[in-house]
Amino acid sequence: MLKAGIVGLPNVGKSTLFNALVANAQASAANFPFCTIEPNVGSVAVPDDRLNLLSELSCSKDLIPTRIEFVDIAGLVKGASQGEGLGNKFLANIREVDAIVHVVRCFEDEDVIHVSGEIDPSRDAEIIKLELGLADLNQIEKRRARLKKQISTSEVAKTEDETLAKIQTILERGGSANQIKLTPEVESLIKPLGLLTAKPVIYATNVSEADLAYGNDFCNQIIALAAKEGAEVIRISAQVESELIELGGTERHDYLQSLGVSEGGLNSLIKATYRLLGLRTYFTTGEKETRAWTIREGMTAPKAAGVIHTDFERGFIRAQTIGYKKLLEAGSLSEARNKGWLRSEGKEYLVQEGDVMEFLFNV
Repeated sequence: MLKAGIVGLPNVGKSTLFNALVANAQASAANFPFCTIEPNVGSVAVPDDRLNLLSELSCSKDLIPTRIEFVDIAGLVKGASQGEGLGNKFLANIREVDAIVHVVRCFEDEDVIHVSGEIDPSRDAEIIKLELGLADLNQIEKRRARLKKQISTSEVAKTEDETLAKIQTILERGGSANQIKLTPEVESLIKPLGLLTAKPVIYATNVSEADLAYGNDFCNQIIALAAKEGAEVIRISAQVESELIELGGTERHDYLQSLGVSEGGLNSLIKATYRLLGLRTYFTTGEKETRAWTIREGMTAPKAAGVIHTDFERGFIRAQTIGYKKLLEAGSLSEARNKGWLRSEGKEYLVQEGDVMEFLFNV
């Protein structure tokens, strides 16, 4: 299961947000269950209204969403790359995740002390970015020192060193490793380093209840910063999410409407993280269950079948496929088949977002 790490300075609302994520997932409809793997790791269902619609169409007994794992990572302080605070633990945990959710404090509260004494979101974001960059530089320098002896006799070592040299230059200028586009082959060479700045980032601006609908000047700082990096920004209020835990469906809706928003920030965050990881969803549906399956963008039908079971990929013959909207329009799979709307797709077919699929395969 893919992981997203929630990071931030101390007292930015990071753990409050994670706890709300946990509790809201538990409190939401049974269609979207939650499970705790460790005290700071939670597996959360990706909200998807299409699941409910397909389940109703097929009269399914069970509904199974796709999931993402969120990890609440120890708070970082300036100097973490040199081991300050819980720096070593922080950095080691980030290396294990696929994407970073960077929580930035965008609210004022005299009762919640800021580690730097005053609210300055762009400075806070730069502190973490700097520490990640310094940690990566340290990794690159050590690796390039080991590659020196191999460069003259190995083209692979030479390619890796040249790539690391380019990344090093970007980092020394204050950039990130994810700014450089690599071929899959070259990417696989440097992947073992676990470069922190190579991971995709989404910013979560944590605001007060009053600023949830429209944000504030603090949020605008992060929006400007993210625009330079090509990153997405989600506005969220850990305070609001904590209050939503105690509310039922109708009360939640009314409360959010009163704040001028249509859904909680956590749902937006989960969906945005899913997109950030380059993930797509296809469905299988029937009387037994309707289920969402996670695939990477650009995955072929056999590879998508392999997500269900490796035997499906090995023995793949073809896939019966229809877009979920077209299936809902037909009213049932049998009616879609009668109308000739079910397509027969082969091994080269690239699975599309929202496809409903049935695989034919040899055992």
